[in-house]
Amino acid sequence: MSRPNAGSEPDPWRAPVIVAQIPDAGLHRELEASAAERQAMAEVAGLREILSAHASFDVVPKSGGRVQVTGLVRGRIGQTCVVTLDPIESEIEEEVDLMFAPEAEARRLADLIEEGQDDEPPEVADPPEPIAGGIIDLGRLATDALFLAIDPYPRKEGAVFEAELTAPDPEDHPFAALKALQDKKKGQ
Repeated sequence: MSRPNAGSEPDPWRAPVIVAQIPDAGLHRELEASAAERQAMAEVAGLREILSAHASFDVVPKSGGRVQVTGLVRGRIGQTCVVTLDPIESEIEEEVDLMFAPEAEARRLADLIEEGQDDEPPEVADPPEPIAGGIIDLGRLATDALFLAIDPYPRKEGAVFEAELTAPDPEDHPFAALKALQDKKKGQ
């Protein structure tokens, strides 16, 4: 069954947090994707199904308008075994630890890191994610983490791909024709 607005909604699991409303002490969010959100996510990811998707995030404001998001994303997904083509289910557990910054600051840091002139503290190895429109979408963050953890080649436990093995024919090699010509020449 396809969703009627599938093309108009790129982020099926939304949970926006308005940065200006984050208290100084930070906040904690527990998210659970609905059945409709899980179905839409499965369609986007090309999965058979997403049986569950849960995220637990701590959102803490930092200096310079930055926001750190840490947490854990858990899910149970249904895929198809690449060997047996049987339906299989997999558990996913992915840790999240990302820094967000206002868009201009995120671009500036990304440019500095790219140029190798980063004078920021060493803990900023990757540029921060941009805060778009004053909002951090925890649902999208959870979806991205879940998708990154998916095994692209899932196998049923114990399933092994076995190629058909045949003994090589000694007369079937790249130089067999030359050998035949040489043997024919010797026989004359």
